[in-house]
Amino acid sequence: MTDSDHSARALESPDPPDLRLRAGGNAVTLDLSLGNIAALDLGGIAPLHRAPWLDEPEVQADTGIAMVERRLSGDFFCMPFGGNDVEPGPIHGWTANSPWSVIDRGDGAATLGLDRPVFGATVRREVRIAGDAPILYQRHRISGGQGEVTFAHHPMVSFASGSRFFCSPKRVLITAETPLEPGRNRLSAGADCRDLTAVPASDGGTVDLSRLPIGTAHEDFVTLVEDAGRQIGWTAILREAEDDIVFFLKNAELMPVTMLWHSNAGRDYAPWNGRHRNVLGVEDGRAAGELGHAGALEASVHTRNGIPTTLTLGGEIIVPHVTGAIPRPRGWHEITDIRVSGDRLTIAGGPGQEVVLPFEAGFLDLV
Repeated sequence: MTDSDHSARALESPDPPDLRLRAGGNAVTLDLSLGNIAALDLGGIAPLHRAPWLDEPEVQADTGIAMVERRLSGDFFCMPFGGNDVEPGPIHGWTANSPWSVIDRGDGAATLGLDRPVFGATVRREVRIAGDAPILYQRHRISGGQGEVTFAHHPMVSFASGSRFFCSPKRVLITAETPLEPGRNRLSAGADCRDLTAVPASDGGTVDLSRLPIGTAHEDFVTLVEDAGRQIGWTAILREAEDDIVFFLKNAELMPVTMLWHSNAGRDYAPWNGRHRNVLGVEDGRAAGELGHAGALEASVHTRNGIPTTLTLGGEIIVPHVTGAIPRPRGWHEITDIRVSGDRLTIAGGPGQEVVLPFEAGFLDLV
């Protein structure tokens, strides 16, 4: 579909305001100027982060800052993920930095189209806020194009105080070969390990990634690789002060890695200015960690570990992703599993502890 086709079918004005969708007690707001989630309310829980500079005119007017960072919020789709260094473009690609048009809209749901191609591919986004459960469903349809590309979702969770991190079994954890902010990294550079609770630290000790935050005044990045053969990968953050559980689900075959961005006052320059605190990016996708698009096309520690780092464009590729949140049940201190069976999603805590939610059967399948 061409840009003019999108414009003809769009249900909003050429420069539309935010798009808000509601269902039951849930609501999502999307900023159509770049396609990110500006706000998400799941039964009274606001699970996603918003940068502290969103309402500062001087930041919003600074075109030297990529749009995705000026409007840093919620979740966005990156294609390519990270460094956009094969074709000229902004960090995380045009999917996270340019307008989307509304193609169709119904009760609690909408289909959006990216207003420009990416490596020749057309990208559509289907968003649905559930009315019967605290769940946001997203599905990206990537059609045509050519070449190899990285991609990832980029949801961010903020927490007021200490929190706990849980995830599906991983076969290896890989820290950034080059720290995001050299000298401000808590994790040792270029390390790999198997134990989430004992990751090599920059000071020679170890860091427990299951307890947040993992340090002060730091920026860190680590890639978690799913166990072979898993169909569904999951991540959950138990936020102590908020007294809730935020969770994400992915198709593990399509998205074999979950990349964690630990951001806690480790950047002193504008617009960060040491005030971006207690944020965890949970970035499910297919990429070579922090190495950028060009790095994902080359041999790396990721490819040596047998990790698929790129997606081959052409035909139609569907990327499903789920965000959810529930109040923490009384007495819960851990999440041991999240599983889907038919039209039910089960979150398991300790022995005898389960929460069961309605779920769209087959949503995470590759169709």
